[in-house]
Amino acid sequence: MPEVDHRPQGMPIWGELDTPDVEQAKAFYGRLFGWCSYAMTLDTLGEYEIFTREVPLGPGIAGVQPLSERASPPSWICYFRTTDLAASIAAINASGGEELVGMRQVGLLGQHGLFTDPEGARFGLWEPFEHQHSALIDEPSTMCWMELACHDPRQARRFYELVFGWRTVDNDDEGFIDAKIGTRSVASMVEIGERWPPRWRSQWVPYFEVADCDSSTTLAADLGAHVHIPPANIASGRFALITDPAGARLALLAPDRRYRRLWQRDHTKPHPTV
Repeated sequence: MPEVDHRPQGMPIWGELDTPDVEQAKAFYGRLFGWCSYAMTLDTLGEYEIFTREVPLGPGIAGVQPLSERASPPSWICYFRTTDLAASIAAINASGGEELVGMRQVGLLGQHGLFTDPEGARFGLWEPFEHQHSALIDEPSTMCWMELACHDPRQARRFYELVFGWRTVDNDDEGFIDAKIGTRSVASMVEIGERWPPRWRSQWVPYFEVADCDSSTTLAADLGAHVHIPPANIASGRFALITDPAGARLALLAPDRRYRRLWQRDHTKPHPTV
């Protein structure tokens, strides 16, 4: 089971579900992905649930916590690795972003913050101390990609280039922007266009690997999810876009063999901490 550690600046490292009903979320994702969970008690977060696969104390897949603000919509939040949280916060503020939750230390594990980009898409930063915050990846029912759906890709790419040092490349054939660290693709950006539901806000969307996109989408709908883009073939496999019963967006992806081999090659190699 590949686990990724020692990730460089700007690498996605963790997904966190912000939801109004943690027990409902545990039931939904438990049925959909076979996830279990256990609770950690953290000084700044209180009781924090960690999703795992198959066994309660197995490797972490993602986190889940109650909505921090009543006005905030349910959502998955992508956390990115930073080597210097204070410098990253300064870059965010200077580039048109906003600080929602300032720098917080989490015991001896590390420190984090929550922010929005200029369009309002929320994302988190994590600077580890002793804990690299590794997640189980590249297996069915685990996170395999993060994509920003936004209305102004030009503005988004400028912002994240300045904050993370990404190199962004247009993929005209597939209609998205590829975000790279060196030669490695780490995330993507796509414009919210006609095929998207109307009035959707800009947001980072996690992709979770499934063995069969069609059957997983049907199961999700049976469990109370809403299907916004039904299963369709894309370059990397077959995907669907859904919201869970509380309204948090996520994508399901059954990757083709070539994509899966590329992902495993590029994301399980150890990299020195920058």
